[in-house]
Amino acid sequence: MSDAERIEQLISALRDENEALRSHAVASLGQMGMEALPQLIGMLEDEDAVIREATTSAIVRIGPEAVEPLIEALQEDGWSVREQAASALGKLKDPRAVEPLVKALKDRDGAVRTAAVWALERVGDPRAVPGLVEALGDSLVREDVARVLKKIGDARAVDALIEGLNGNNWMVRRHAAEALGKIGDPRGVDSLIGALQDEDWLVRRNAAESLARLGDKRAVDPLLPLLEDENEMVQETVEGALSSLGWKPKE
Repeated sequence: MSDAERIEQLISALRDENEALRSHAVASLGQMGMEALPQLIGMLEDEDAVIREATTSAIVRIGPEAVEPLIEALQEDGWSVREQAASALGKLKDPRAVEPLVKALKDRDGAVRTAAVWALERVGDPRAVPGLVEALGDSLVREDVARVLKKIGDARAVDALIEGLNGNNWMVRRHAAEALGKIGDPRGVDSLIGALQDEDWLVRRNAAESLARLGDKRAVDPLLPLLEDENEMVQETVEGALSSLGWKPKE
């Protein structure tokens, strides 16, 4: 059997309902390398999500050689091809993909933008920060973007995270409150103090923890009322934060 025939056989196996057979095909196609790649990329447009994901796994098995063709696939007309290409690039964690993935944050399709955010989180490259900051304005992905900015922890995101902390989205506020402490920039102190009054208990807790990390004693008085917060986890975090800031209860 020629390699071309073998590839056709394995491609057919990717469509099989038997999960074990699909897994075998994924591994085998990955081992066949670049010769199988053009047909695999074509299959990213399959209407069956299971087949698309199996195909992506096979492409990832090929390794770094697949990166440039996947970057090119981010320009394909089919949204599912662009989505799965972004997903594969995230799994490969290759720094060559950072700039193309940042461009994909502006893709016309929401699934592609979501996949690009996830991929940039996996790559974890600070070069993505300016594009991610801009993507905080995208209501579809802003919660995920805030999480990724928290994970990368780059000071260029501080102003945008402060804006997010003061915004209406509770999930963004949670991530922003935690991220500002991780980044450690004193510009975040005033907004974090304000966030101690947030209606969401985890925002209050994260803000207290971040203020402890920043070590600014201006936070002591605003923290004190939270010793009687309705949430026990907030109370415990505030106790630790006050202790780290040098406050001691009166005897």
